[in-house]
Amino acid sequence: MVELEAARLDAIFHALGDATRRQMLRDLAAGERTVGQLAEPFDISLAAASKHIKALENAGLIRREVRGRTHLCRLEPGPLASAHEWLTFYKRFWNERLDLLERLLRQEAGRASPPKNGDDK
Repeated sequence: MVELEAARLDAIFHALGDATRRQMLRDLAAGERTVGQLAEPFDISLAAASKHIKALENAGLIRREVRGRTHLCRLEPGPLASAHEWLTFYKRFWNERLDLLERLLRQEAGRASPPKNGDDK
């Protein structure tokens, strides 16, 4: 189970690691698109677009449906929840560390501040 989850997260983060694929996901958030429509904003061939789409499919982030000769893609947001959950752990981790650092810096600043009555001689 742990290995399956790790492999799934690897595929999701691999897919999200490319700017073209992230833009394709943003476009799909507005509704389903054909492979040609997904490729259109980029200076890439349909074959290159298909490779990007395959990476998104392998991660479970999109679903492709074939209607005749047309391949329609739609966003599958579920796997993004897994990535979000993983990232949330580290958000909490860093927030706790930064809160501690802030407290320590405030304590240090309080000890180093000059006297308030003007007697700094």
